[in-house]
Amino acid sequence: MSSTPRRVAMILAENFEDSEATSPIEALDAQGVDVTVIGMSTGTLTGKKGAKVDAVATIADSTVGDFELLIIPGGGSPENLRIDETAVDFTRDFVASGKPVASICHGPQLLISADVLSGRTVTAVNKIRDDITNAGATYVDEEVHVDGNLISSRIPDDLPAFNDALVNALGL
Repeated sequence: MSSTPRRVAMILAENFEDSEATSPIEALDAQGVDVTVIGMSTGTLTGKKGAKVDAVATIADSTVGDFELLIIPGGGSPENLRIDETAVDFTRDFVASGKPVASICHGPQLLISADVLSGRTVTAVNKIRDDITNAGATYVDEEVHVDGNLISSRIPDDLPAFNDALVNALGL
């Protein structure tokens, strides 16, 4: 293993689903991966149930080349991010790079706004399945689904499989 830590970006905004941010951070940290939380601004972000996560970099100051994988947790975060053009552009560029992009729960809302789901197959919380199909993708009800560089899961109960998929995508 190289002495340089692996770097993963987690794009996050207020009202995220707590465990969908904290669990992947813990799982990747256990593998020696540096998870950098990027937000519309730096500072502490609060989840729906009160978890606190620090955004240490802004999306505007981050580049796809700095990271090997992008994680998009769900909850209300993707809804807040999808109206921010910098977040949408960063996400679109990340998908276009061919590097893995992992979303869970409402995470595909950001992928929908980035217009990157046409012809793809993803899973998500069933409340947004119509949005996914309207974006030109196929929705599947699976614990975790991998379609090329897109990794997706439905809900917090799927986090063990989601975290395993993240680790596998990094070749760890």
